[in-house]
Amino acid sequence: MKVGFIGVGNMGGPMCRNIIKRSNHQVTVFDLNPAALKTCTDLGGTGAKSVAEATKGADIVMTSLPMPRDVEKVAMGDGGILANISKGQTYIDLSTNAPSMVKKIGTAFADKGIAMLDAPVSGGTTGAEAATIAIMVGGDKKVFDDALPVLQSFSANVIHMGGLGSGTVAKLVNNMLSFCNMAALCEGMMLGTGYGLDPEKLLHVIASSSGNSNAIKNFTLRALKGHYSPPSFALDLAYKDLHLALELGDELGVPLQQGASTHNLQRLAKGMGWGPDDSSSVLRVYETMLQRKVKP
Repeated sequence: MKVGFIGVGNMGGPMCRNIIKRSNHQVTVFDLNPAALKTCTDLGGTGAKSVAEATKGADIVMTSLPMPRDVEKVAMGDGGILANISKGQTYIDLSTNAPSMVKKIGTAFADKGIAMLDAPVSGGTTGAEAATIAIMVGGDKKVFDDALPVLQSFSANVIHMGGLGSGTVAKLVNNMLSFCNMAALCEGMMLGTGYGLDPEKLLHVIASSSGNSNAIKNFTLRALKGHYSPPSFALDLAYKDLHLALELGDELGVPLQQGASTHNLQRLAKGMGWGPDDSSSVLRVYETMLQRKVKP
C-alpha cells in the first residue's frame, strides 16, 4: 500500500518509522519540522513538501497531531487532506481527539465519499518505538479490515471498538484511568515518605500488593528519580486528554469526580511551569506543598 503520514513528532515519528522498517508499504511523510521529517526519510520514506503532496496518490492517509484543532486544520483547512483526497482513499487519525471533532471530520469526509477511521494509540513513546502500542479503532469494519496490515506494522494490539468515534472514547477512558492512578500513587507516596518511609521500599510494597498499577512503572522510571524531561508523555498533553474526557462526561451526564480532581491537580502542576515536562510531574505539587508544610 501507499501511505501518507502527516505529523512525525514524539509519537508519530516512531510509528511512521516502524511502518517503513517493518513493512513493504511505500510511505510519504510530511511534517513542519525538517529534523523530524529527516528521521523518516533516512530510513527510506519519501519526504513531502505539503499536506497535499502527502495525500495525493496514497491508499491511506494518516495524521498524528497534538490537538483537535490541529487535526481539524490539517484535515479540513485550506490545502488540507479533504481538499486533496479522492474516493477510494482512507483517512485515519491516530491523534487523541475529541469525539465531537471526530464526528465533524468524519461527516465532512463521508460527504465526499471518503472513509475515515479514528485510531488513537496508547503506550507512550517507548511503546511507539517498540511497536507494542495499542490502537483503539472506530469506524466501518470493512475499512478497518482493509487498513489492518498497515496498523499492525506499528502495533502489537489493534482493537476494533465499533463505529466512528468509539476508538477515541476508549482512549479517553483509558487515559483518564491512567492519570487518576498516577495522581493516587503520588498522593500515597507523599503520605508515606512524609512520615519517613523509604520511597523505594514503599514502592516495592505497593507493586507487590493490591495497590499495584501500571502507573508504578512510569513513577519508578521518572518521578522517583526526578527525571521529568524529556517527557515520556507531556503533562500538557495529559491535561488536554483529561479535559476531553471531562467534556465527554458533561455531554453524557456522567459524574467524573476522580477525573475532575486529577484534572485540578494537573492544572496546579501546569501553573507551576511543568506543562512541557512528564505527566508524572504532578508529584512535584505534593513535594512543593510538603516542603512548605502545607497540606495538599
